[in-house]
Amino acid sequence: MAIKLRLARYGGKKHAYYRLVAADERARRDGRFLEQIGTYDPNIQPGRVTLKAERVRHWLSVGAQPSETVAKLLRDHLPAA
Repeated sequence: MAIKLRLARYGGKKHAYYRLVAADERARRDGRFLEQIGTYDPNIQPGRVTLKAERVRHWLSVGAQPSETVAKLLRDHLPAA
Protein backbone atom coordinates (compact mmCIF):
# COMPACT_ATOMS: atom_id res chain seq x y z
CA MET A 1 0.00 0.00 0.00
CA ALA A 2 1.61 3.25 -1.17
CA ILE A 3 0.78 6.39 0.81
CA LYS A 4 0.41 9.83 -0.78
CA LEU A 5 0.24 13.22 0.89
CA ARG A 6 -2.26 15.16 -1.19
CA LEU A 7 -5.04 17.74 -1.16
CA ALA A 8 -8.72 16.90 -0.72
CA ARG A 9 -11.11 19.60 -1.97
CA TYR A 10 -13.88 20.97 0.24
CA GLY A 11 -16.07 24.07 0.19
CA GLY A 12 -18.46 25.46 -2.34
CA LYS A 13 -18.26 26.39 -5.97
CA LYS A 14 -15.48 28.96 -6.54
CA HIS A 15 -14.80 29.02 -2.77
CA ALA A 16 -12.76 25.88 -2.33
CA TYR A 17 -10.47 25.13 0.55
CA TYR A 18 -8.35 22.04 0.90
CA ARG A 19 -7.34 19.53 3.54
CA LEU A 20 -3.88 18.01 3.41
CA VAL A 21 -4.38 14.30 3.93
CA ALA A 22 -2.36 11.10 4.03
CA ALA A 23 -4.22 8.63 1.82
CA ASP A 24 -3.74 5.35 0.01
CA GLU A 25 -2.89 6.29 -3.56
CA ARG A 26 -5.80 4.16 -4.84
CA ALA A 27 -8.41 6.18 -2.90
CA ARG A 28 -10.43 8.91 -4.60
CA ARG A 29 -9.37 12.55 -4.27
CA ASP A 30 -12.13 13.41 -1.79
CA GLY A 31 -12.63 9.86 -0.55
CA ARG A 32 -11.16 7.76 2.18
CA PHE A 33 -7.97 8.95 3.89
CA LEU A 34 -5.80 7.78 6.76
CA GLU A 35 -5.22 11.08 8.54
CA GLN A 36 -5.79 14.80 8.07
CA ILE A 37 -2.49 16.60 8.56
CA GLY A 38 -3.31 20.19 7.67
CA THR A 39 -5.38 22.68 5.70
CA TYR A 40 -4.84 25.12 2.83
CA ASP A 41 -7.12 28.10 2.15
CA PRO A 42 -6.26 29.82 -1.15
CA ASN A 43 -9.14 32.33 -0.79
CA ILE A 44 -7.07 34.50 1.56
CA GLN A 45 -4.16 36.54 0.19
CA PRO A 46 -1.59 35.17 0.78
CA GLY A 47 -2.99 31.64 1.07
CA ARG A 48 -3.20 30.30 4.63
CA VAL A 49 -1.53 26.96 5.35
CA THR A 50 -1.75 25.15 8.68
CA LEU A 51 0.19 21.95 9.27
CA LYS A 52 0.62 19.35 11.96
CA ALA A 53 4.39 19.41 11.43
CA GLU A 54 5.12 16.37 13.61
CA ARG A 55 2.61 14.21 11.73
CA VAL A 56 3.85 15.43 8.34
CA ARG A 57 7.39 14.42 9.30
CA HIS A 58 6.11 11.04 10.52
CA TRP A 59 4.40 10.26 7.20
CA LEU A 60 7.44 11.38 5.22
CA SER A 61 9.69 9.20 7.41
CA VAL A 62 7.61 6.09 6.69
CA GLY A 63 7.81 6.64 2.94
CA ALA A 64 4.77 8.72 2.01
CA GLN A 65 5.20 10.64 -1.25
CA PRO A 66 3.79 14.19 -1.49
CA SER A 67 1.99 15.36 -4.63
CA GLU A 68 3.64 18.21 -6.55
CA THR A 69 1.38 20.84 -4.98
CA VAL A 70 1.79 19.48 -1.46
CA ALA A 71 5.58 19.35 -1.94
CA LYS A 72 5.56 23.08 -2.80
CA LEU A 73 3.41 23.89 0.23
CA LEU A 74 5.68 21.86 2.52
CA ARG A 75 8.82 23.46 1.10
CA ASP A 76 7.41 26.93 1.85
CA HIS A 77 5.65 26.31 5.18
CA LEU A 78 7.17 23.34 7.02
CA PRO A 79 9.53 24.59 9.76
CA ALA A 80 13.04 23.14 9.59
CA ALA A 81 13.78 20.49 12.20
